[in-house]
Amino acid sequence: MSERSELDEVVLRGLRARGRHGVFDWERERGQPFVVDVVLRFDTRPAAAGDDLAKTVDYGSLAEGVVALVEGEPVALVETLAQRIAEAVLAHPFVEETEVTVHKPEAPVTVPVDDVAVRITRRRRAEA
Repeated sequence: MSERSELDEVVLRGLRARGRHGVFDWERERGQPFVVDVVLRFDTRPAAAGDDLAKTVDYGSLAEGVVALVEGEPVALVETLAQRIAEAVLAHPFVEETEVTVHKPEAPVTVPVDDVAVRITRRRRAEA
């Protein structure tokens, strides 16, 4: 595995989807918008050296997978959704680390707020 300083980043910012996540019944019934940012950290040199998509992450397919998770099975917590997205990203064999931010811009908060977000960082576990 590469050292973190040697990892490059591919960033998907502002993926938008409608989900039914939340602790309130109305959130599950009506749904609301979610915005997701994903940072993929891995060594992009093999792909760049051969100009070969097969040696990198197809971020179009990855984006579709993230949207499918947001639109899919509801969870109570944004933290759970972020974890599911991180696990899906780390399932890609090239990705060594990911940072996932899930924004819930219409979160049920009783005071004015521009955004509520959960950001997590997960790293591939070393294989035994």
